[in-house]
Amino acid sequence: MTTLKSSGPAYAPTHLIIDLDAIANNYKILDVSSVQTPCAAVVKSDAYGLGMEMVSSVLATNGCRTFFVSLLDEGLTLRRILPEAEIFILNGLIGSEAEVYHEYRLTPVLNDISQIEIWSGSQISDTPQPAALHFDTGMARLGLTPVETQSLIENQLKLLRFPITSIISHLACADDPSHPLNKKQLEQFELIAKNFPFVRASLAASSGIFLGPKWHFDLVRPGASLYGVAPTANTPNPMCQVV
Repeated sequence: MTTLKSSGPAYAPTHLIIDLDAIANNYKILDVSSVQTPCAAVVKSDAYGLGMEMVSSVLATNGCRTFFVSLLDEGLTLRRILPEAEIFILNGLIGSEAEVYHEYRLTPVLNDISQIEIWSGSQISDTPQPAALHFDTGMARLGLTPVETQSLIENQLKLLRFPITSIISHLACADDPSHPLNKKQLEQFELIAKNFPFVRASLAASSGIFLGPKWHFDLVRPGASLYGVAPTANTPNPMCQVV
């Protein structure tokens, strides 16, 4: 099944053809490669520019139940498309957004102590709403810093007002299997995960899946490789061409 995504001038000399069957096949490849670990999907930035509505619908039809986006607006769009999906918002939240998260059953990924405090303070019902925690183990893009991580582990009172559904981190160099940071981040994440023994843990995105089962933990969350991007540098690309 293919579709045409159009934008810009009506008579533009180029157009984009998207192979939705290839996306479905890529999801299956990644799901099989993660062995027994459930496979989520990252559909941020309008499914990497290919159209969130049609892409997420195809992924759901092929068994995906957990989705990640970057922004709250993306999460609201995805909730309309997939009423029962588990949806995580990677950028977390600001204070005025908490009620919207509650209303639409969206799960924030909390990236610093202030976001944790905001979410904790938003729990005013008898049914606390869950959140995920993001720990920076070397990507240096989002997540609790090592200092914040240690502070939180030593004083988990900040986490008592809501359930933690997941802990995550993000590999910085997973497309290079020989890079020493892969093992270093794995070891750091393992140490963090020991402090949350009954919480789902997720470290591997697209490239991390191909590092092996040690990196899979309880959930993998591919993004770019769903859309045909090679997960490992200087090796044959196992993914189907989408565009």
